Order: sequence, then structure tokens, then C-alpha cells
Amino acid sequence: MRIALFSTCIVDAMYPRVARATVEILERLGHEVIFPPGQTCCSQMHVNSGYFEDAYPIVRNHVEAFSEWDYDVAVAPSGSCVASLGHQQPMIARRAGDEPTARAAEDVAGRTFELSRLLIDVLGVADAARQLGSYFPHRVTYHASCHGMRLLGLGTRQPDLIRTVEGIEFAELPDVDQCCGFGGTFSFKNADTSGAMTADKVANIESTGASLCTGGDVSCLMNIGGALSRTGSAVRTVHFAEILASTRENPLEVPEPGAVVVTEGK
Repeated sequence: MRIALFSTCIVDAMYPRVARATVEILERLGHEVIFPPGQTCCSQMHVNSGYFEDAYPIVRNHVEAFSEWDYDVAVAPSGSCVASLGHQQPMIARRAGDEPTARAAEDVAGRTFELSRLLIDVLGVADAARQLGSYFPHRVTYHASCHGMRLLGLGTRQPDLIRTVEGIEFAELPDVDQCCGFGGTFSFKNADTSGAMTADKVANIESTGASLCTGGDVSCLMNIGGALSRTGSAVRTVHFAEILASTRENPLEVPEPGAVVVTEGK
């Protein structure tokens, strides 16, 4: 299968290791991964802040970038950005009076999958240890991001895959369905509320005794990792794609306390 990678702007700019892990997983399964070079942002932060007119050229760029390439499906290591493609992009194009772009946006969104959904529903991955060689001997808890849970309906796909990694000790997170408080611009506009929500999330994470917290959106993990760092916690955060890509022969180098890895390579 030929798979187009939608890296998302935050992964591309700050967490390239997550994009590389996604590619490693897919190539390990024998698929060809391409990277449409014209891609930038999905426009989610513009739409969420009410800047619809500013969002329109960004939507058009995304649609054009992915419509120019021949691929079977696209994938992103972010439930939030994948949700934006279907939930927001066609609306923005129609609001601008651009029906052809709206229809093209629907087509691109219909072929773009969040990573765990692609692995499980399309590629038939049910056992990460057996099918991917995944190995990660750490006690890990899992945070469920809001968009993946509520807009995409991912259910337990991400933790189901994580549980099948060889060597992992999975710790259930209390109130796993509760928001971490980030919400993009919400954390700036409602800092006190956001901070209180994050504090609750951090307390729950630390109560599990896990050394790492994983999830499917680096924006949430950045927020959680920052809060953990400010409290002096030793708990760290990693994207679940990095855990799936980790093997006995090439194990994930666990980051320093308090943040998702942002450095280049191993």
C-alpha cells in the first residue's frame, strides 16, 4: 500500500521523532510511505479561534498538497488534526464559496486516518510485539486525547496496541476520559481553568506509579509534560508511535523528565 504521511505542523516543527517513528512502523509492515512536500497546517488553531477567513487559504493548501499525489490512504500521528480535516475543512471552504475545494477536502479527509485506526482497522495489526517487533520494558500509563476520543471515536484502539508491546507494564489512568486542559488556544484564553484541569491530570498520572505517560497527540503530551516538569516529577511523556517503533535491537531512548523528545534522532 502507498501511504501519504500528514506529519502535522507541531510534529514537523517540534517533535520530528514522532513522524519518523510513524514511518518506521509502516515501512516495517512493508508499505511505501510518501511525504507530500507542500503540506503545512490543517488550520485547526485558526478555526478554533474564529479566524475563518485566515483559515481558508490554509485549507486550500492542504487539499492541493494531498490531491497532487497518488496514494491509497494518508495517516497522521494526531487525532486532533485528523478530526479537523473532516470536521472543519469542508465547512471553511464552503463558507468561502469554494464548493470544489470543499468536496476535495471531504475526499482527502475520507482517506486520512489517525495512526491507531489505520494500523488496526485497515492494516490488521492486533499484536504489536508479534507484528511490529515492539519492545518497551517500562511501566506506562495512557492519556486519551479529547478529539480522538470524542470526534473520531477511537475508543480503546491506542491503548489496545500499547498493551500488546513486549515488556510493557500498563497502568490504568484514573479519569482517563477527562481533558488535560490544553485545548490549544483555550490554555491561553482560560489559563486558570486550564491549569486546574492539568493539575488534576498530573495528579492522576503520578498516582499510577508509571514512569511514562503516553498518548496520541503531542500537543496534549507537551502540556502534560510541561506541568510534570514544573512540579519536579520524574514522569516523562512519549507518543505511542515511539513506543510501537521501539524494538530490542533499536530501543527508544527515553527522554529527560518532563517533556516529549524534541531532538533530532538517536
